[in-house]
Amino acid sequence: MRDVVVAGGGPAGSSAAAAAAGLGADVLLLEREQEIASTVRTSGVTWMQDVTEHGIPRDCYNPIDRFGFASPGREVLVDAGGPVAAVLDVRRTYRLLASRAAAAGAEVRTGAAVDGPVMEGGAVAGVRSGGEEIRARMTVDATGFPSTVCTGAGLARGWSRFGAGAEYEGEADNADPSTWWLLVGDRYSPAGYAWIFPLGGGRVRVGVGVGKPESGADPRRILDRMIEEGGGPVGRLGGFRSEEFHYGLIPNEGLARRTVHAGLLMAGDSAGQSNPLVLEGIRHAIRYGAEAGRRAARAAASGATDAASLAGYEKLWRSEIESKNRKARRIQARWLGLSDDQWDEELRIIEQLSAGEMVDFVRGDFGAARLARMAVSHPVLAARQLLGMLR
Repeated sequence: MRDVVVAGGGPAGSSAAAAAAGLGADVLLLEREQEIASTVRTSGVTWMQDVTEHGIPRDCYNPIDRFGFASPGREVLVDAGGPVAAVLDVRRTYRLLASRAAAAGAEVRTGAAVDGPVMEGGAVAGVRSGGEEIRARMTVDATGFPSTVCTGAGLARGWSRFGAGAEYEGEADNADPSTWWLLVGDRYSPAGYAWIFPLGGGRVRVGVGVGKPESGADPRRILDRMIEEGGGPVGRLGGFRSEEFHYGLIPNEGLARRTVHAGLLMAGDSAGQSNPLVLEGIRHAIRYGAEAGRRAARAAASGATDAASLAGYEKLWRSEIESKNRKARRIQARWLGLSDDQWDEELRIIEQLSAGEMVDFVRGDFGAARLARMAVSHPVLAARQLLGMLR
């Protein structure tokens, strides 16, 4: 009998395992791939304040201090005056997090897919993996989009609203290492956006995200056409030589799931803990994965593994991001309905925001009192109307 079993070796799972093991729990971390992050399923965008908070070293990310936005008829470039965002080396970062779990005392087992939960008296009592039944006092579901443990236990249904993203990573002749681009309008995505995220040097990730079920379009086909046709920020990359293809799915249903059940906590994409505006959630996966790990370890030690005793986990993370998430979804709903001409106008509004306002806006950091003040006092009426949706 393990104290804690963690399903999934991504940022949420590795952070959970490290935190639980750090409290002295007997922890097993299970990852389905033969090596952590051998398959990349994310574009790796996060923010400098989170990189600092989580102790991610400089060789794991490329800092970003300029933000470009392009619609069919308009481009906006905002200079933040210094690094505020980051594009992660996903493999290096995820492997670092897993190594921290191992250093804390967790057993990290790769090539070990989790097939489903072990149930006992209505509670999750561990997982099944490769024909083995692994019992544990507490389980953390960090399996990402598939949510293998909680859906297998009948505690949640599969995601019906989500983003599908396809991207190429490679070398570009004219890559700007300090500027990322978000590209909007039907040319780039019928329900979402495209992106150019630099990794440093001449390396970039170029991708397309499509919202489901809003559109049945294949993001890879759009991506291939976008690169072939060039034009705009994509064309200005010059020669682009793709070396890897990445594809991933990310939930986009808001915070609809209960993430606490008897014997089980959920973190990261299993819990839907992502920013709806640009569908990035690595920072939340690390933070709430670690919180789930700490609470799982304490519950295993005390024997208080019932849902009521674990409820503080959900109360904590909802108090921090639920209101912001709800406001971001209002903006997302607005954006999904914009025509190309309306996107041109939306970028004109965004251009009126200061660098700090724009960063908070894209980050989905709508809880600060100053954003509420902005909605009332911004000198540009259209910007006041947009920001007014966040109150």
